[in-house]
Amino acid sequence: MKKAIVFGASGFIGSFLTEELLRDPDYEEVTVVVRKNLHLNHPKLRTVIGDFAALEGLKEYIVADEVFIALGTTKANTPDQKKYYEVDHDYPVLATQIAQENGAKSVFVVTAVGANTGSSVFYVRTKGETERDIIALDLPHTHIFRPSMIMGKRKESRMMESVLIKAFSVINPLLISDSLKKYRGIEARDIAKAMIAAAKKPAGKVKIYHWQEMHHLL
Repeated sequence: MKKAIVFGASGFIGSFLTEELLRDPDYEEVTVVVRKNLHLNHPKLRTVIGDFAALEGLKEYIVADEVFIALGTTKANTPDQKKYYEVDHDYPVLATQIAQENGAKSVFVVTAVGANTGSSVFYVRTKGETERDIIALDLPHTHIFRPSMIMGKRKESRMMESVLIKAFSVINPLLISDSLKKYRGIEARDIAKAMIAAAKKPAGKVKIYHWQEMHHLL
């Protein structure tokens, strides 16, 4: 029986992660670190409410065997690049570091297809630096998930994203070569399921999953 901790549990992928982990008999405890109460009730659920900017103060509660991170923001919600970087880079790296200090052996983190520390695109470079710095923490197992378009129906309305999702529904079947499959859109729930499936199949020190690798786990 394992203990898991989820960062980003109120988000699109994180909500599915929490739901799937609570349902999974392999986990005896699932901790979520959130800013606001999710109003979820489950005998295995432990909710820690706090500010991600002050994670050090929550250190005694950040205890688990496995760390699942689905933190992220958008340019629309966080136009300031410094704050954006905090959410997409600083918080995931610090969360992993604290959990590691408390005994965590594996981390599962969502970044994005094309993540690259050398990119001139801020979003892509930030995701690359997040990967780099989490890998540098040197946990026994680091799993990085790089989705392209994240499909599915969100609670909040995002008009441009809805248009893109419809476009990917048409484009996906055309992305058939191995070099293009990683750009296929994937359902948020399927990303969550793939992350949990990966936890049941120990890989090497560092494993990166694109669409094809995630699809094979489902």
